[in-house]
Amino acid sequence: MVVNFGAGPAKLPAEVLAEVQKELVNHGTSGMSVMEMSHRGADYNKIHEETIKNLEELLNIPDDYKVLLLQGGGTGLFAAVCMNLMGRTGTADYVVTGSWSAKAAKEAAKYGKVNLVLPKVTKYTEIPDQKTWKLDPNASYLYYCDNETVDGVEFNFIPEVPNGVPIVCDMSSNILSRWFDIRKFGLVFAGAQKNIGPSGITVAIVRKDLMGHAMTVTPSILDFAVLAKDNSIHNTPPTFIIYVMGRVFAWIKRQGGIKAMYDASLKKSQMIYSEMARSGGFYSCPLDEACRSRMNVPFRIGGPQGNDELEKAFLKGAEARKMVQLKGHRSVGGIRASLYNAVTIEDAETLAKYMRDFFEEHKK
Repeated sequence: MVVNFGAGPAKLPAEVLAEVQKELVNHGTSGMSVMEMSHRGADYNKIHEETIKNLEELLNIPDDYKVLLLQGGGTGLFAAVCMNLMGRTGTADYVVTGSWSAKAAKEAAKYGKVNLVLPKVTKYTEIPDQKTWKLDPNASYLYYCDNETVDGVEFNFIPEVPNGVPIVCDMSSNILSRWFDIRKFGLVFAGAQKNIGPSGITVAIVRKDLMGHAMTVTPSILDFAVLAKDNSIHNTPPTFIIYVMGRVFAWIKRQGGIKAMYDASLKKSQMIYSEMARSGGFYSCPLDEACRSRMNVPFRIGGPQGNDELEKAFLKGAEARKMVQLKGHRSVGGIRASLYNAVTIEDAETLAKYMRDFFEEHKK
């Protein structure tokens, strides 16, 4: 087996994969694979309900919120958020701190007025002090991305907003890696393929009073009220993916819940950042230390701009040691280690040791 540091689709817990493998052909007493079950049958309905229940328990989701399971990925939610929520005032605040929030803001501009609360920048390396933000008290919502997968920027606070403005947050790459109070949000969503399951499903947690106000152009499968009424089975859902995701939720509970995931995330990320710090600039991370991600750690080798030969050699050596998907996103280059919940402390130790050995071999 390789050590997978991919940003998404990402590593799944080995224990979950073994469990899924065991049940692949015959789930429980059903006599069939989950992939073959009717999405409206009793066998699948039990899986569906258990998946949602496990998430509700992990996040302590109250009754005035609804868990929705949507198709279309995080990108689909960029539009769904607008179509369901922007109609209240026709405008929304967007905090752009990386590539994904920038894409969300661009999509939102199709459906209403987008107020960029931060000045545009060419590189995303920090989160400006909220005192400098230009918020619109008339906004239908404030949108931000809690963890930018490409750029490695992660919020360490929940923004303060004008009274009555709901907060919408994309938590695709760090959900279930630390505790948050859902009551502070109007809507939280996460594409599964980074931290909680296979690609093909997006989890949304929506405050119920925000449903029922969708634009007339909203497709039924993106209308939160329609999905809530049908418990996310308005059409045929990706049943097998939901089943695997439910197994991941159960695995997190067995590991000790979100606190255990958070403690591990700190250990893993600190290992990698520590190797950078002790290298004297050989490894460099462009991000302000206050917003360095625990989930996605980007860095350059051989200086702030990177050295192509050294970075290629690093990636080649990593693959020879069975560490894969460490190449940085094509838009920023360099190296990126994604340290999601399924990546073990031992995996991070393997990478940290290799970084140390590579530095000793190539330092000037």
